[in-house]
Amino acid sequence: MDLKKPQERNKEIMPYKNILLIDDDIDDADFFREAVVLLQKESSFRYETDPVKAFEELKISTKLPDLLFLDINMPRLNGLELLLKIRDTKQLQHMEIILISSPTEAVIRDLASTYEIERYMCKPNTFNELVSQLQEIL
Repeated sequence: MDLKKPQERNKEIMPYKNILLIDDDIDDADFFREAVVLLQKESSFRYETDPVKAFEELKISTKLPDLLFLDINMPRLNGLELLLKIRDTKQLQHMEIILISSPTEAVIRDLASTYEIERYMCKPNTFNELVSQLQEIL
């Protein structure tokens, strides 16, 4: 499987307007939503807790997210499996995706190298840490 990296995006020209988080933890998703709303009030943010359902919806969507945050540790279909499915689906393979997870940055870096992942972030422990991380991305 060849994972193609999405094109680099010029954030100064076009900020992220449509952001999707796929994470099975509702508390983490709400926490994430609050941070995104704080930083980008004009953005549309939504989350899906079922990765299988999220993938099916993405395949038929007429408006794909500008940015997808994808949790690695999920039941039924983990984030790496979902990433492979997305990159293997022609209409989805150019989506910008940031993998997120609880493991240490070193673990994620190893995964990023193995799966040719361009962007990733560790799940922060506090709201302020999350805001700080998202500020650099958004």
